[in-house]
Amino acid sequence: MTTSGSTAVGSTLGNWMATRRSGHCSPAQGVEQRIRFAFLGRVSTHGYQDPESSLAWQLHSAQELIGNQGVIVARYFDVGCSRRVALWSRPEAGRLLRDLERDDRGFDAIVVGEADRAFCGRQLVQLGPLLARSGVQIWLPETLGPVDLDDPAHVALVLWLGSKARREVERARFRTTAAMREQVHLQGRFQGGRPPFGYRLVDAGPHPNSVHAAWGRRLRRLEPDPVTGPWVTWMFQRRLDGWTLSRISRELNSAGVPCPAGADPDRNRHRTGGGWILRTVASILENPRYTGWEVWNRQGGDHETGDDGSGETEAKRHWNPAADWVMSRKQAHPALVSQEDFVAAQETRVKPEHGGKKPRTYLLTGLVVCGLCGRRMAAHWGRSRPAYRCRHGHSSAKRRDRDTDRIRNLYAREDMIINIVRDEVPGMATATASEVAAELRRRDVMITVDRETVTITVPQGSPGYSTAGQVALPGL
Repeated sequence: MTTSGSTAVGSTLGNWMATRRSGHCSPAQGVEQRIRFAFLGRVSTHGYQDPESSLAWQLHSAQELIGNQGVIVARYFDVGCSRRVALWSRPEAGRLLRDLERDDRGFDAIVVGEADRAFCGRQLVQLGPLLARSGVQIWLPETLGPVDLDDPAHVALVLWLGSKARREVERARFRTTAAMREQVHLQGRFQGGRPPFGYRLVDAGPHPNSVHAAWGRRLRRLEPDPVTGPWVTWMFQRRLDGWTLSRISRELNSAGVPCPAGADPDRNRHRTGGGWILRTVASILENPRYTGWEVWNRQGGDHETGDDGSGETEAKRHWNPAADWVMSRKQAHPALVSQEDFVAAQETRVKPEHGGKKPRTYLLTGLVVCGLCGRRMAAHWGRSRPAYRCRHGHSSAKRRDRDTDRIRNLYAREDMIINIVRDEVPGMATATASEVAAELRRRDVMITVDRETVTITVPQGSPGYSTAGQVALPGL
């Protein structure tokens, strides 16, 4: 808990002004009757706002509200938190809620400098039971003092304030995304974030807004990185040569080419940078920005609001369909691959249709476990029939070390597993393969396979069984 001390005056004039503000009262007058307040505040961002000045004006507003009735003894101020984030999920607000339930919390009430600096939607109303249990009130400037959640007028006002705060967020998001859309389409402007692997950021001139330009803000654009850029071109060439993603990944790892997280660790702190994987190569080959055209909104986020009406949302990322992408009307940066080669590379990703045969179906996906390493066995088409394979952690993106005493891959045919289950699991003798799989999932049965045995594990309380158990059967 951060305790606020008395303001250091430091001058005769400052002492005189402090005396004038306090009405010539003795500093000790009425100290025993003053309420101890905990201040709750928030600033949305760190890079685009000044947390120090935001804290100052919110504290000033809170101090004006409480006047001589109390003193702020603790501060809980979140930096970089949206108002739509749940109170418990904010570092400082969450700490305040935990302190509320402590007997030695050291404050009697909570004061806020502005309602939407702390709450959104129904957050404050839903906080009511905890406040009542703790015997603590919240003071808002909008209510000119403590909030009475038993007063219908106060509840209506608080709900209106929460709704207004939520609407402000929605309007800001709409205006921002609409402006970004036009900037990409009309100007090909880089909209921030990590540059794609193979590019680096360079200066693109002064900001088009004269005020921002006067402050020294400048635009940035993409330029091919002399070290990583040629490798992107190489990937597209190899893909057009018919190489698989696995082969491309293995060659990159063998050549010691740093993966995106390894080449730019400061911008990829959420990744390990351990090497190339198939998904990384695929994402590069799928990115149309390598053609030199700026493309935005390939990935979006749905801000889903909870059913409780609190106004709190959860952003879920997803890939948008190509119809929703925004592309610049002219080339925005140097290309690493031609448009024709990029489109040709996408066509090589079309899945084979297996000569017009039916799609391959795997009935036991997720139910079969490797008895040698404990991993779930992956679906694998072998000898014209569905089967399951475990590579014991080996990745196609890395070359196999011939000198290492590596465990051989484990294979298990699906039809043989199903026949064993028919013989050993009650009620399965005449069931079709699809019925066997559906029943295994309903009963939550797990099948463990090794080179000699098949173990069927039935969990406690599974339908059709009174107790849990394991049956070890001859191997496949």
